[in-house]
Amino acid sequence: MNDLLFGVDPAEVSVPALVWAVDEADRRRLRLRLVVAVPPVHDRLRYDALGHRTALRIRAESALADVEELVRRLHGTLPTTSELVDGAPATVLLARAVEADLVVVGSRRRGRAAELLGESSVVVPLTARAPCPVVVVRAPEHTEVHPPTLVVGVDGSEQSREAVAFAVREASLREARLRAIWVWPRPVLAREDSEAGLAERRRLLAESVAGWSDHHPDVRILQDVVRGHPVGQLVLAARESLALVVGRTGRGGYTGMRLGSTVHGLLHHADCPVITVPSGTPGDGGDHARGRAERPRPVESDGPPPG
Repeated sequence: MNDLLFGVDPAEVSVPALVWAVDEADRRRLRLRLVVAVPPVHDRLRYDALGHRTALRIRAESALADVEELVRRLHGTLPTTSELVDGAPATVLLARAVEADLVVVGSRRRGRAAELLGESSVVVPLTARAPCPVVVVRAPEHTEVHPPTLVVGVDGSEQSREAVAFAVREASLREARLRAIWVWPRPVLAREDSEAGLAERRRLLAESVAGWSDHHPDVRILQDVVRGHPVGQLVLAARESLALVVGRTGRGGYTGMRLGSTVHGLLHHADCPVITVPSGTPGDGGDHARGRAERPRPVESDGPPPG
């Protein structure tokens, strides 16, 4: 059985993230793997180091026990394993992500510097480097909104095609519709803002999602080209969605260096779970790998979609 990896934060257990992880593990028929890391002790006097480390371990054990109890209450028959490990949290989770189909973590809504540089930070390192999709849950999904909708960011890159593949499968599992968004930044020069440019981006968007409606006829795919900044427009589009899905890694519009400014912005501002999907994920046993294997070929078209 494949795993859904949930990172337990001993300082602040994220109940929305745990609920999301339990539901998703049940939906995908995955084993829930709970992992909590006890970080190393640095810069402490020798006589105090042992006591501090003992306190950290006790806190981690307590958090893990609380999470295990909550999982039993939420879904008593869900296959679950637990692990307490010595090491930096990001390093521990990255090592175990190699064997996972999906990683889920919560977010403390800390500042960008803390997310990047804090010893206990896991959000940015995981999102940037995990070989499988990573879900960051800052706020609960909007299940009360109907019809239920997922949003996926598309920019024509291979990464966004991977994101579309994941998003279509997720929408099918949730019996939700999928809204594919292409964000077209406003031009510096007014003459660059043309109907021809809009038509071209609509064509590219249609090409990026082509074939999926035939492959998953249960999923209604909406297509929108919007003007503005990618972070602002994607956050706005996803304000009432179940989740926001974007691609990452390599070169492309939503990537930048290792984890670009758009993904950073979405992690800090989106009011729903954010799912980042890597391209070229190794392995052939998980749902994400199977999703890539069954990607449909684009259908030929006589011209751009109507607008």
